[in-house]
Amino acid sequence: MKRKHSYQMLSILFLCLIITIVISLGVGAVYISPGEIFQQIIGSSPGSSFILTNYRIPRTLIAIVVGAALAVAGAILQGILKNPLASPDVIGVTKGAGLFAVFILIVCPTASMLLLPLSAFLGAAAIAVILMVFSYSQGAKPHTLALVGVALGAICQAGIQYFMIKFPDDVNTTLLWLTGSLWGRGWSELWMLIPCVALVPFIIIFASKLDILNLGDEIAVGLGERTKYVRYTLLSMAVILTGLSVAVVGSIGFIGLIAPHIGRRLVGSRSKFLLPVSAAVGALFLLIADSLGRGVMPPVEIPAGIVTAVIGAPYFLYLLRREQKK
Repeated sequence: MKRKHSYQMLSILFLCLIITIVISLGVGAVYISPGEIFQQIIGSSPGSSFILTNYRIPRTLIAIVVGAALAVAGAILQGILKNPLASPDVIGVTKGAGLFAVFILIVCPTASMLLLPLSAFLGAAAIAVILMVFSYSQGAKPHTLALVGVALGAICQAGIQYFMIKFPDDVNTTLLWLTGSLWGRGWSELWMLIPCVALVPFIIIFASKLDILNLGDEIAVGLGERTKYVRYTLLSMAVILTGLSVAVVGSIGFIGLIAPHIGRRLVGSRSKFLLPVSAAVGALFLLIADSLGRGVMPPVEIPAGIVTAVIGAPYFLYLLRREQKK
C-alpha cells in the first residue's frame, strides 16, 4: 500500500512539473501562451521560436536539473550525516564552492568556462571533507555539526567579500552570480550539467545502501557493507551535484534543505522513493522560484536565489526549533 502511495505521489509531482514547465516557458517580458508553446513544439508556429529555443527552453531545463541536483545532494547529506538540518548550503558546502568559483571568476575570467566547474567542485569537496572528519572523529551532535557548517560558511563568505573588495571592478558580475540566478543561462551552461545526469544510475544503485547506513555502522558491516567506501562515494556524489550546480547558477540556497523534508512527509524515509521525490520537489521549487522572479515585475528579474531564501529561511528556523524540542 505504501509503495502504491509513493508511486502516486511521484505521478502527481510529475504532472505538477509538466504544468509548471508550460507556465515557466510562457512567463517573461514577452508572454507566450500555452497554445503558442504547443504549436511551437509541433512545429506549426515559428513566431516565438527564437525566444523559446534560445532562452526559455534551456533556462527551464537548467532549473529542473539544478533543482533536482541540489535536492538529491541535500537528501544524501542528511542521510550520511544523520542530521535533518544538513544541506549543501546550511553546512557550508555551497559557500565553499562559491569561494573557489569567485576566485576563478575574478582572477582568471578568460579561463572561467574551463576552470569554473572544477574550482566549484574543489571548494565543495574541501568543506565536505572537513565536516566529515569533524563528524566522525569528534562524534558531533546534529546541532553542533550545523553550527560548525555555519562557521565554515562564514569563513568562506569572508573570503568572498575579501575578493570583492580587492577587485571592485568585477563586483557586479560576482554579486549577480552569488545571489543565484538563471538569468542569461543557455545551452552552453546546460552542457556543464551533463555529469549530474550521468550520476543518476549510480545514485539509484546506492539508494538502498544509504538506507543500510542509517541502521548504524555495526549493522551495516554485519550485512556486508563497506561503510567507509559507501559513505565517501555518496559524499562524492553530493559534492559533484552541488559543485556543478553552483558553477552554473551561483549560490541558490535552501533547496537541499526543504525538498528532502517535503519528500519525507510525502513518501517516508526509504531512499528508493525519497531521492526521486526530493528531486521532483527540488526541480519544482526552483522552477517556480525562477518563474516568480521573471513574472512579478517584467522585464525586471528577481534572482531565483532571493525567492528561495525568502521561503527557505523561515522554514529552516522552524526545523531548528523542532529539533531543539526533540
